[in-house]
Amino acid sequence: MERTSRLGAALIFVAPLAVLVVVWAVLVPALGVRPQIFPGVAAVGRAGIDGILDGSLLRHVAASISRVAIGTVLAVLVAVPLGILMGVSRGVSAFLTPLMRFFSVLAGIAWIPIATLWFGYGFGAIVFVIFNAVFFVVAYNTLLGVSTIPMPLRHAAASLGAGRAAMLTDVLLPGALPNIVTGIRTGLGFAWRGLIAAEMIATDVGLGYMLFVARDFYQTEVIVLGMIVIGTIWLLIDRLILVPLERATIERWGLVSP
Repeated sequence: MERTSRLGAALIFVAPLAVLVVVWAVLVPALGVRPQIFPGVAAVGRAGIDGILDGSLLRHVAASISRVAIGTVLAVLVAVPLGILMGVSRGVSAFLTPLMRFFSVLAGIAWIPIATLWFGYGFGAIVFVIFNAVFFVVAYNTLLGVSTIPMPLRHAAASLGAGRAAMLTDVLLPGALPNIVTGIRTGLGFAWRGLIAAEMIATDVGLGYMLFVARDFYQTEVIVLGMIVIGTIWLLIDRLILVPLERATIERWGLVSP
């Protein structure tokens, strides 16, 4: 029964995408659209097969995923402790909140020019851009999560003898975890946008670079293929990892009924 329900949900999720492909396959030849303007389904399929066979597509995908993963992990490792610190200290929160709001507007793509000056063209600059795209979202959501933990719960833990370490591991971090997961999910969306923009400028491998080079040679089928791969990767990460993690985290800590 549960397997049937999951299959039905998957079909409902995929159905709009399938309809989009059918419309694409029908309209492009029916309207006589030139391949240089927008390619047909078959052309994009051939570009994908060629990219897999010569290894170029897999190389670009691997480079992009590794950069997103490293930048996101580094951002989370810094943002979560800072968010918790802001959540428990009004003084720290009052001091850092204006800075967080200021830099959150600049997070991601706006850092590309200076990132290339600091780190050169390559891995470091792109990871730095991704770090900025994720850091502020996760830090703010962590602060929000800690702020929503009821004070009576904190006082009860303290009255039972919880020290700073126990308060952190048993009350603050678990209570903020649903918001942290939501922040990571949101931040990853910004990270992918920053990644593609940065790869168009600051590297010679990656999905963004693949799109940029394809434009110079009017290879619209490669451009559309790259867009499809980017969207597919994000959907897989979101649906298979982030959504279940968010749901399990919320249910685990009693914010919704299982």
